Amino acid sequence: MKLEPIITEKSLKLASGGRYSFRVARTLNKRQIKRLIEEAFDVHVVSVKTIKEKGEVKKTFRGRKKIIMPSKKAIVKLKDKEKIDLFDQGKKGKVV
Repeated sequence: MKLEPIITEKSLKLASGGRYSFRVARTLNKRQIKRLIEEAFDVHVVSVKTIKEKGEVKKTFRGRKKIIMPSKKAIVKLKDKEKIDLFDQGKKGKVV
């Protein structure tokens, strides 16, 4: 896993403002993340913010242990008027 987009409600809201969230390998630094995203999506990255998430052990409903591995998240800001098509949510109709 080098680069994996995070598609959640919060990340889609950030994407509408030009900030895109990715889960990246813990060994990558900001320059490497910037270069990787610019090459993969053909965009210009303005800034990169990284967040290290700690690993933890949780119990499932049946009492078994589930290990959540530590990971790293990157929030990337692009130049104005540029976007990544993965995060387009399109127009959705309201459910009544």
